[in-house]
Amino acid sequence: MNETGFKKEYMRKRTLLLLFVFVALCQLAEGQSADPATTNKVFSSLEEALVNPENVYRLNLSNQKIFIPDSVWAKFSNLEYLSLKDDHLKQVPAGIGNLKSLKVLDLSGNDFKVLPSSFRGLVNLQELYLNDEKNFQLEKNIPVLSALPNLKSLHLENDGLKKLPGNILALSHLESLYLNNNKFKEVPKEVKGMKNLNYLDIHENKLQLMPAAPGDNFGIRIRF
Repeated sequence: MNETGFKKEYMRKRTLLLLFVFVALCQLAEGQSADPATTNKVFSSLEEALVNPENVYRLNLSNQKIFIPDSVWAKFSNLEYLSLKDDHLKQVPAGIGNLKSLKVLDLSGNDFKVLPSSFRGLVNLQELYLNDEKNFQLEKNIPVLSALPNLKSLHLENDGLKKLPGNILALSHLESLYLNNNKFKEVPKEVKGMKNLNYLDIHENKLQLMPAAPGDNFGIRIRF
C-alpha cells in the first residue's frame, strides 16, 4: 500500500472509531438515571433552586407568599413535585403550565376561584391537592381538570362541598377521589358514572343515607 492509500485507510478507521465512541457516549447518557440524592432532595428556597433549576425535582414553597414571574417556571424542566400550599394565592400562576414533568401539585389553602387555562399544559400531572379551598368553584374548573390526561387522584378535602356538579363525569381518567371533611349527607350518585373511579374517601361527612348493601357502593371502594 502506498503512502496515499495508507493515509486514507488511517483516516477511515479513525473516523469509524470516533463515530463508535460518540454513539457509545450517547447510549450511556441516555441510559443513566438521575442521582437519587438529587431527585429526593426537597428545595424550600426559590433562590437556591434557581442556581441549577434543571436539577430540581421537588420544590416546596408552602407558607411563603412569594411572587414568581411566569417566565421562571419554564426553567424547572424536570420538576416532578411542587407545593404552593397556604400561600394565599388569589390566582394560580399561569406559568405553572410550563411544568411538563410535574406529577404532583399541592395548591391547598389558597384563595383562588379558578385555574388558569394554561393548566392544560400539565400533561403528566397525576395527583392534585385542592384542599381547604373555600372559594374554589369546582363546576367551572371541570373543563380544565378534564383536559389533564394523566390525572389519577384528586383531593377536594374540607372545601365545604355539599354535592358534586353533574359535569364531574368529565373526569374520566380519575381513579381516586377524596371528599372527606365536607358537607355531604349521602354518597354522591355522580360517582357511579365515573367509569375509572375505584376509590372514594368520604369520611368525616355527616352522612344520613348510608348504602344498604355492598352492591350500593357502585363497585367502588369507599372509606366512610
